[in-house]
Amino acid sequence: MGEENKVTLHGMWLSPYVKRVELALKVKGIPFEYIEEDLSNKSPLLLKYNPIHKKVPVLVHNEEPVNESLVILEYIDETWKNGPRLLPEDPYERSKVRFWAAYIQQVMECMLKIFTAEDQEKACEEFYEKLDVLEDGMKKMFPWGSPKIEVGNIGLLDILILVAFGACKAQEEVFGVKFLDPQKAPLIHSWVNTLLELAVLKETVPPRDKVVSFLRAFKERSASAQAQ
Repeated sequence: MGEENKVTLHGMWLSPYVKRVELALKVKGIPFEYIEEDLSNKSPLLLKYNPIHKKVPVLVHNEEPVNESLVILEYIDETWKNGPRLLPEDPYERSKVRFWAAYIQQVMECMLKIFTAEDQEKACEEFYEKLDVLEDGMKKMFPWGSPKIEVGNIGLLDILILVAFGACKAQEEVFGVKFLDPQKAPLIHSWVNTLLELAVLKETVPPRDKVVSFLRAFKERSASAQAQ
């Protein structure tokens, strides 16, 4: 990879927002350097490249930073035409994908709230309501059933769905919440499991044991903070 086209991703191994970008780069076949950031001691480069939010992910292409995961994903798709297109060429189809991409973000944020909620039952209700809407919406997007998935046709929604729900089993083990029930969300459940069978995607999902260990420590810290 020449310096004139150097790509670097600053991230944190468990961040779903970072994983979105990592998956997109791998799906597109774009060589990149990954830099793991310690978010409790942010590097000078991270602060330089994202001085406003000081967060990951940050994609640096030819020394120019791009921030915010959804913005980065569109940048990747527009800059590198090789590999599968993440967004459809047709403007109307692209608008639908963008709409549901934003909604998947809302669903994932509701899921993350459950991890720290004092009223877990209420947080779960909000999450399940949004998940029901997402399941119905995806049935309309893919009326023939879960989308046909191959390495050559992985798109933006595939990446977002996998990142949102790919670590569900580890999360369920720690928090005792059934995040993705095959009876309540059969299309999404089938979709995620199909995606996990693809090697390029499976290898990007964090190891279950490592996720469980991290989440247990996180849960203990949250419980201690709420008890104070």
